[in-house]
Amino acid sequence: MTAPSPLHLNSGSPQRFSVVVVGAGPAGLTVGNILRAAGVDCLVLETETREFIEQRPRAGVIEEWAVRGLERRGLARNLVQRAQTHTECEFRFAGERYRFEYTELTGRHHFIYPQQFLVTDLVREYADVRGGEIRFGVRDVRLNGPESGRPSVSYVCPESGERRVVAADFVAGCDGARGVTRASLPPGRARLARHDYGVGWLALLAEAPPSSDCVVFGMHPCGFAGHMARSPEVTRFYLQCPPGDDPENWSHDRVWAELRERLGAAGAPPLKEGRLIERRVLDMHGYVVEPMAFGRLFLAGDAAHLTAPIAAKGLNLALHDAFLLGDGLVASLTKGEDSGLSRYSAACLARVWDYQEFSQWLAEMYHGTASGDPYRAGAALARLRRLFDSPVAAAWFAEQYLGVRTTG
Repeated sequence: MTAPSPLHLNSGSPQRFSVVVVGAGPAGLTVGNILRAAGVDCLVLETETREFIEQRPRAGVIEEWAVRGLERRGLARNLVQRAQTHTECEFRFAGERYRFEYTELTGRHHFIYPQQFLVTDLVREYADVRGGEIRFGVRDVRLNGPESGRPSVSYVCPESGERRVVAADFVAGCDGARGVTRASLPPGRARLARHDYGVGWLALLAEAPPSSDCVVFGMHPCGFAGHMARSPEVTRFYLQCPPGDDPENWSHDRVWAELRERLGAAGAPPLKEGRLIERRVLDMHGYVVEPMAFGRLFLAGDAAHLTAPIAAKGLNLALHDAFLLGDGLVASLTKGEDSGLSRYSAACLARVWDYQEFSQWLAEMYHGTASGDPYRAGAALARLRRLFDSPVAAAWFAEQYLGVRTTG
């Protein structure tokens, strides 16, 4: 942690909350809402402004079990009313189109609801409806004594410049990979397992209507491409590129030429093109922190694990963590039952590793054809064809793609 900055300390005794939640993303806000619904006092701290987190574009694919978990907690009204539902996807490879109807195989579907919409819903429910305490724009957050029985969190108030201290029974670390909670882990107590896929994805948002009624995955010798509807007016695209590539290398004309090439297939409708409103390169990697609990500090979401967007699992894992952590904290604080918290790390990690493995499997199918290695390319095409030749392989893929075998 950084050395103290020359700022005024607040006077008087520290404030106290049963739980301090660091980070107002989907995990932190879901935990906060679960606590407020049970009458548990908590404080959410967020370094960004409310306007920023409500507008920050992020993932939009939510698995059905996760939506049902939000519904049971009174947090999915807008989502269910406004989200698109997807029941199939399309693979394009070797110049052909292959529809994969996963709802026929599982009875489940995906919800498409941009993460910033969900965050907006969760903030309003927590702060405006349930009366939860939340402080935006805080600076220099620090965590003290997470393994003691008396942890505390301090931060610099953006209005006064004073450092304020908040005592807590528990701290929920939901502030992402670069947040203070993960950086506060005791040296040598956590294991960080990391995997780099060796590719980048150029993430694009286009002011263009969707060109398909479902998600499209293109496997091409020039590289992977993806098409995902975000709204009737905006479409998300991905293009495989070298890791660390500069988005400025991808002009408007180059982007659309590559998308036409990589998503082209017999009988496919032409792409609907439009102005690019976002271009950024994501280096594909994943990591897992083990364990996810240290004394009275519990990590959730990207603070504990990152899955590359290859299988669209990150938001779903964050919600799973939040359900288990919120329920465990409520049981401990209202009933004195600590079994949920004692099992929290192991229960989360079982799903985390399952999703990490599926992302790795899928990555090879997406990227093998562009690897330059004839063996990997041939194996990737065999993997793709098996999905359409084997009912058993198709059922397995559908279950993994939708997270059907686990419940929220």
